[in-house]
Amino acid sequence: MAQTVEVVAALIWREGKFLACQRPQNKARALLWEFAGGKVERGESKPEALIRECREELGVTVEVKEVYMEVTHAYPDLTVHLTLFTCTLASGEPQKLEHNDIRWISPEEIDGYDFCPADECILRRLKQNR
Repeated sequence: MAQTVEVVAALIWREGKFLACQRPQNKARALLWEFAGGKVERGESKPEALIRECREELGVTVEVKEVYMEVTHAYPDLTVHLTLFTCTLASGEPQKLEHNDIRWISPEEIDGYDFCPADECILRRLKQNR
């Protein structure tokens, strides 16, 4: 049984669109789309981890708000417990520091992107709530 990895992600909105990030080619689930974020390191709170990951991946500072959704998903190589937080950009403009691509997409455009399987129930909720 694979261990469960604690992962945090940011749901960042701007003018009715949210930020989606395309995974790099050299990582697992290459070129699938996901929310910005990453693994929680030992000694970090989830909000601290998310602020660090957004700084590393996007070069921005986010303000972490409420939990939008929590999901546990088993991939063949690991199980993730994903906590998605609603966030706002406190400073900076998102940059592709680690991702293959980043885009602002509307809930209506979700079906045009191949997202990581763990995000599917989140995406369903985003489409219902708009």
